[in-house]
Amino acid sequence: MGDTKTADTGEITGTMDKDYNLLWYTETCLEHALRLETYCKDAERAGDTELVELFKKAQADSRKGAQIGMRMLADRLAGMAPPASSATTESASGQK
Repeated sequence: MGDTKTADTGEITGTMDKDYNLLWYTETCLEHALRLETYCKDAERAGDTELVELFKKAQADSRKGAQIGMRMLADRLAGMAPPASSATTESASGQK
């Protein structure tokens, strides 16, 4: 049987793979930052400072990745805004 997985070009979901991937990446970075907080606390309770340092560094890296992803998402979403309709533009300027 052939590969049933197909790349979505946006025709099915309305979202291109690259855009979905950026959303997934950002969400995953945030999830990792939360999960690593638990790992840090576990290592602290065990008195393992080496692991605490590792997990805190990984958590900082995950936060940084999430911040970059969120900034990119915001920029891309701002660029996707539909142009103002002429009715909206006329109303805003007080002209008909």
